[in-house]
Amino acid sequence: MNIEESKKITMSLIDTFHYAGELALLIREKGLKKEIKSDNTPVTNGDIEVNEVLTKRIKETTPNIPVVSEENSENKENQSLKDFWLIDPIDGTRDYLNNKDEFTLNASLIINNKPLIGIINAPAKKRMFYAYANSHSYELIDKKEISLTTKIKSDDTIRAVSYSNDLKPEILDIHNKFNVSTHQKMKSSLKFCVVAAGEFDLYVAEPRACEWDIAAGHALIIHSGGSITDFSNNEITYGKKDFKNTSIIVKSKNINNG
Repeated sequence: MNIEESKKITMSLIDTFHYAGELALLIREKGLKKEIKSDNTPVTNGDIEVNEVLTKRIKETTPNIPVVSEENSENKENQSLKDFWLIDPIDGTRDYLNNKDEFTLNASLIINNKPLIGIINAPAKKRMFYAYANSHSYELIDKKEISLTTKIKSDDTIRAVSYSNDLKPEILDIHNKFNVSTHQKMKSSLKFCVVAAGEFDLYVAEPRACEWDIAAGHALIIHSGGSITDFSNNEITYGKKDFKNTSIIVKSKNINNG
């Protein structure tokens, strides 16, 4: 798939992501209905309705590409997927339930088991990010496309984001390796967005969550000039058994090019 094709697909979905984000906020305002899934994680009527909106539009846009979403079973048993969509309609459902603002809407187009397109909307933060090719990673601000590849770090301080304030020893070791001076807890795939934007420099996690949690953010990172590997410096690929993640080290372009 060439750049013009991936750009066309991406831009055709931005309005839908805006709409779905506003829908998520409206549903929360009216009152969420929560259920607990078999893996003991919450799901709401907001997750389900947003999933329906995003899945429908993505299938209309690329009807020949399979879709894998956190919130339905379609294609999850297929162990031979190479080109497919990964959707996490609401990442950070607990934040969403608790009326906080770091939850995100996510979709990534995987080509040959690697993320090509990534779209992330953080509607409560009013931040929209997308990427579709090398050096084409953006935030949409006041309807203007702001390149994430050109943002320059103003100092030498290394700042990390983490999913918990209580860092595990293996994560703390990696922070020390990169001379991290401070870390901030952050929910959802917003962590990838702020690293891609150069607001933070590093995100490290042991094997946890699933591929749909990180794929869109992965695209943002690599297309902005950053990198993502596992703890052994291996490339992260998608379509693994049960769509489970490996460990990850996410570096901004500031570290990657340093």
